[in-house]
Amino acid sequence: ANYFSKYSKAPVICKVVGRKVLDGVGQPTLEVEIHCTVKNYEKRICSTLMSSHSQIPENASPKTTEADERERKESVNTAVEWVNEALNAMLRDLKPTDQHKADEMLGEYFTKKAEQKKEVQKREEAEAALAFTSCTPSATALPGKKKAAKTGKKGTDSERVIPPAEPAEPVLCGSLAIGGTSLAVAKAGATVSHIPLYLHIALLKRDQDSSKEITLPLPMVTLLNCEKHSPAKLKLVKEVLLIPSVQLSLRQGIERILDIQREMMRLLEPPGNAPSPQLAASKKGRAHNTGKKAPPQALKRISHLGCLITGCDNLEQPLLLMQTACHNVGLELGTDMYLAINCAAHELMDYVKYEILTGTYKNADEMVDMYVELINKFPFIIALIDPLRKEDRQQWSNICCALGSKCYLIAEDAATYISKLKTDQNINVPTCSGIVLKYINQAKVSDLIELTRLLDGQRHITILGSPDGESSDDSLVDLAVGLGARFIKLGGLSRGERVTKYHRLLAIEEELAKNRTLRKANLEFISFAEESQPEKQLSDVLPPTRQDSLPAELSQPALQVPSLPAQLPVNSTPT
Repeated sequence: ANYFSKYSKAPVICKVVGRKVLDGVGQPTLEVEIHCTVKNYEKRICSTLMSSHSQIPENASPKTTEADERERKESVNTAVEWVNEALNAMLRDLKPTDQHKADEMLGEYFTKKAEQKKEVQKREEAEAALAFTSCTPSATALPGKKKAAKTGKKGTDSERVIPPAEPAEPVLCGSLAIGGTSLAVAKAGATVSHIPLYLHIALLKRDQDSSKEITLPLPMVTLLNCEKHSPAKLKLVKEVLLIPSVQLSLRQGIERILDIQREMMRLLEPPGNAPSPQLAASKKGRAHNTGKKAPPQALKRISHLGCLITGCDNLEQPLLLMQTACHNVGLELGTDMYLAINCAAHELMDYVKYEILTGTYKNADEMVDMYVELINKFPFIIALIDPLRKEDRQQWSNICCALGSKCYLIAEDAATYISKLKTDQNINVPTCSGIVLKYINQAKVSDLIELTRLLDGQRHITILGSPDGESSDDSLVDLAVGLGARFIKLGGLSRGERVTKYHRLLAIEEELAKNRTLRKANLEFISFAEESQPEKQLSDVLPPTRQDSLPAELSQPALQVPSLPAQLPVNSTPT
């Protein structure tokens, strides 16, 4: 039977099902199910859940939050309709292993829908312009007065040249269907080929070359989430992340991070909550009788990112706290563990300056000086995520010149507009060491493969990150491994939807080690003098390379973001 099954007809897609489900934070999202005809029988092959993502700040107004939720629901409903109708008919009888053909069809469908949307917008704009001509002159004079009042408020010349925040990149309503279906087809292709998804992705990227070993991405584990909206609390740090040394196995690194987390919970325990010996004894007796144990106080404040929530009064406080926790468990920052900071600078801007503390403001140039001083004082910080807004492009270049040889300067929310590089090569993109890619909206597997090839060609680091509204689907880990990402940013070691992904990462490590295809991470510094292609020379904007600034396994130059596929969103919100 096994012999003759080799000559049976290859499985083909017979049905694609879309349904509305909930993600890890209770927001609506899309699930896509693939059914194939296997040996004349219809069989459910796999399903995938897309993660919801929102770019509105944490301290957004209730009105803004409600509008975002309405848009999200409308986008999910439209995506379900697309999957069950048009995409179901379009992909029928297609081999799930033909990822390129599937993504090409999905791209054509998305382009068609985008053009229809543009036509509708043009008609609406024409109707609005026609209605505007019928307005009275007194009504048209009001915007001019308002404009003059705004310009009069700006006091200094430096404030006038502050680049305004760019509007959110529009995303077609229902585009979630494109990304969800593309990933579901990839999972179905791996299933019918009887190989894991990460290997299927790696074969697609390498054009079916399976001779190479696979390197696991280093995890960026979020340990602290600093509050932003409380008065007199730190605003500059959104997340403090731990990165284990490459000399450790992934399992060893996770175990050490768990030790640090337990020690951090002990340090964050309020001193006034320590019970008296008599009370402790009585509680112990009750716990023994009931069989229950009260959770630590710190566990009662867990972020949706799966990490501890804390508030700090200055920038050094969380770093010193982290240093103390590592020292107490016998680890040393800069040797056994490294730190990364997610600054989320786009959430700090207050009209013309960054409000790093309540009442403390700095302009973009002062922010660069502050980061230089910070890295010099705490050299174990090897990555700054979103240290500046994407609009402060000159300061991005300055900070890369100052710190590019000491730490990674990573763009996450600051990389929103890089998807437009394919259509407009003249877009001025901030200089950075790498970008965080999030598989959301109309991103396709083929787009990620093409993008990471470009990033690898320019020795640019790739980080795959999980969105805020994470789901229980662990396909993101397989994508990161198959694409050869340098880091993976999954959040903390709490909450089931995030721990599931760490479990998958550990399982892949065990499988690769068993098959002897696990390659040790080797991140040696590469000088720009070794670049052979002249168009990739970036010496005009980058500092001289120095090997003594970072350990050899963690050194990397700063680079310009390359041209990307036109339809790949990195961070965007449905509109």
